[in-house]
Amino acid sequence: MRLAIKLAFRNLIGAGLRTWLNVIVLSFSFVVIIFMKGVMIGWDHQAKTDMTNWEIGGGQYWQKDYDPIDPFSLNDSHAPIPAEVMDEIANGTMEPFLIAPGTIYPQGRLQSVVIKGINPKQSLFLLPSHKLDTLIDGIPAIIGSLMAKNIKAEVGDRMTIRWRDVNGTFDAGEIVITEIFSTNVPTVETGQIYIPIEKLQSMMLMPGEATVLTFSDSEKTRPAYNEWKLKTKTELTASIDAMIKTKSAGQTILYAILLLLAMLAIFDTQILSIFHRQKEIGTYVALGYTRQQVVGLFTVEGTMHSILAAIVSAAYGLPFLAWMAKNGWTMPIDTSEFGMAIAQTLYPIYSAGLIISTVLIVTTVTAIVSYWPSRRIAKMNPTDALRGKLQ
Repeated sequence: MRLAIKLAFRNLIGAGLRTWLNVIVLSFSFVVIIFMKGVMIGWDHQAKTDMTNWEIGGGQYWQKDYDPIDPFSLNDSHAPIPAEVMDEIANGTMEPFLIAPGTIYPQGRLQSVVIKGINPKQSLFLLPSHKLDTLIDGIPAIIGSLMAKNIKAEVGDRMTIRWRDVNGTFDAGEIVITEIFSTNVPTVETGQIYIPIEKLQSMMLMPGEATVLTFSDSEKTRPAYNEWKLKTKTELTASIDAMIKTKSAGQTILYAILLLLAMLAIFDTQILSIFHRQKEIGTYVALGYTRQQVVGLFTVEGTMHSILAAIVSAAYGLPFLAWMAKNGWTMPIDTSEFGMAIAQTLYPIYSAGLIISTVLIVTTVTAIVSYWPSRRIAKMNPTDALRGKLQ
């Protein structure tokens, strides 16, 4: 085996430009596959981290009638907060949200919004809710930058807000924008206004009630409560998992094309090598090599393309991948209106398992493609091979 490796290496180096063209194409496949997989892993990690920090925490309880994609369910999506969770709310490991539909009138225009009541002193989320803890002539409110852009609002602006209380009576008041925040999670800011929860409970005539209870500990076993449905972190991030799975499937097509091009080049190289090196093959057999040993030699020679490609890709790929991991990949289009938790700049994450598995897969495929045409050697007649005649 050691002799076969030496001979294979010598033959590859002797082939010159043909070998290096194959190696460069194959190394490009290594780098692209690892880079794109790293982007997907980075997106998955970033999206779930942002959703945890801004919206879902470690999981949530939903009032049984609550449906975030059905605005008509909001009028009935409220229930008294269970007494069993009051201690968690008091120590800050659980935060209640009261959600209600409303209408605002920026610059005399009408726009439907979702009003969310939040504890101004909460620390479970990155929302700047402390800006609601202020005394002003009006209802303090914070909104996201995307919402502010849509309604052309700035900090300090005042506008009328209308709502309907639990008895179906319409009422109105004036809100004052005390802060505009920015986030990578569009579902936190699109069409939403945050005000103090006690103020919203008073406005809606729902004292002590909430729509969503968000907790911080995702590992703790949670009991079920009447009127409330438990939503685990896995369930709340299912949309991200589905999106990543779809994108990964699309990437697989790109990987297949890259590998197909590289493997086609190696396959052609093996065919040409067998055709042009018939006397060499016959000499090996005459020297005592079995046909299977000669097949193994050519298979090792073809597989060594992937070994050289791994070395070449490490030379230019590692600096490139390290630079991308540090500076990120800025998306060429605006992601703020995607409706998904995706940052404008994605930071790839590369693990040792990703790199090793990619190298093993490409090397295995290369070995198979190298062995396939090499099987023809086993059918050659040594005498004819020495004369340069292939049967």
